[in-house]
Amino acid sequence: MLKQQLSQKQLQKLSPQQIQLMKLIQLPTLSLEQKIKEELEMNPALEEGVEELDEKEDDFDEFNEEDSQSIEAEDINIDEYLSDDEVPDYRLRANNYSADDEDSKVPISGGTSFTEFLTDQISTSQLNEQDRQIAEYLIGNIDDDGYIRRELNAIVDDLAFTQNIFVEEEQLEKVLAVIQRLDPPGVGARDLQECLILQLKRKPNSTSIRLAREILEHHFDEFIKKHYNKLIEKLEIDEEYLKEAIEEIQRLNPKPGNSSTNTQQSTATVIPDFTIKIEEGELELSLNSRNAPDLNVSREYKDMLETYKNTNKKNKAQKDAVMFVKQKLDGAKWFIDAIRQRQQTLLISMSSIMNFQKEYFLTGDQTKLRPMILKDIADEIGMDISTVSRVASNKYVETPYGTFLIKEFFSESMKNDAGEDVSTKEIKKILEDSIEEEDKRHPLTDDNLAKLLKEKGYPIARRTVAKYREQLNISVARLRKEL
Repeated sequence: MLKQQLSQKQLQKLSPQQIQLMKLIQLPTLSLEQKIKEELEMNPALEEGVEELDEKEDDFDEFNEEDSQSIEAEDINIDEYLSDDEVPDYRLRANNYSADDEDSKVPISGGTSFTEFLTDQISTSQLNEQDRQIAEYLIGNIDDDGYIRRELNAIVDDLAFTQNIFVEEEQLEKVLAVIQRLDPPGVGARDLQECLILQLKRKPNSTSIRLAREILEHHFDEFIKKHYNKLIEKLEIDEEYLKEAIEEIQRLNPKPGNSSTNTQQSTATVIPDFTIKIEEGELELSLNSRNAPDLNVSREYKDMLETYKNTNKKNKAQKDAVMFVKQKLDGAKWFIDAIRQRQQTLLISMSSIMNFQKEYFLTGDQTKLRPMILKDIADEIGMDISTVSRVASNKYVETPYGTFLIKEFFSESMKNDAGEDVSTKEIKKILEDSIEEEDKRHPLTDDNLAKLLKEKGYPIARRTVAKYREQLNISVARLRKEL
């Protein structure tokens, strides 16, 4: 038998407007500009520019669709209100930059793609029609680094199924050899070893080049593991000869696909969201003007409501039209308020971060960075941790010492031998400096680095040193060894 029960629960739900505000806060400057352009295109009641003051400003808020009831349709041209939702082009142009703003955009030069660059070279080679088709298909399988990382037998199957070309792997090898003679040297290799060997074959013959080829062709494993003593013993050479051969190998390009000057490569542009300057010994924070554009509600759409409100008779078609206008005005007002809230939230949060790390921003010394987590800032400004996380996400701040991701200023804390809390950033900086200053012939192991840090007042375990070293993208001691 079914039983009916009543229960009372208290739930907290975010409104669609709150969710949209959180998304706006998370957007970096370039994404915000794109979002504003999209909103301008979708909502004709939203305009760019400084809003003109009007004593009828409150009319929109006081508007009630139930005011007055009937009016002849010909008295208000509804078609004029709804005829076109498109925003004129001049309204989409950004006007919120001053003449003093620095233009940090990097122009992207045009050119042919890497694939086109290789295909153009193939067109001049002596290949029959089928081999040319195979060559073009192989070129299409070359990645951005210049490698063919697929197995040739898989490409044989693809040629049969997709191109109706039936070939043996041996023929594919011959066509691949033609591609490997193209520029840049090393292109079309299947692994790093083959790539380096292809480049050495293009160099003038000499003792060091011959030795370098011998190392790559027959002792590649010892070379990449930097077992130099084993190489000296097997090749029966002295250290000086080995050093010259290794220097030849180090001059080679492990990613030939990135070396082509004919390749069109887009350059990512970093536009800082904040700027911190030092004025007379004090820090000064400013928000990028692109984060605070001038937006206003269309006067034309407000006047539509005013006209409707002042009429005595209204029909259903006019009511439907004016509800559309009101919906657009509501959306425009909310979006403007959300942009203002975003601006205020960003400034409050970044100001707190700046003051928390004041000593660093005044000196630029990374060892002055204090331990700081999201909760520290959230507690100080009275906001949720998730809000601070959104503020710091994918945003940059320009400082006198460079432009940095805001999240780089957050770090956990550790105790030094004096019992003081120090930032893990400070420890990583000391670790990095110690590795840079080490004797490369006898690089410091993780155990030695742990002892060195302990002597400097940072008692951390060897496994912690290994973790920090990996986070800094620094190899183990054996791979840092040099002759």
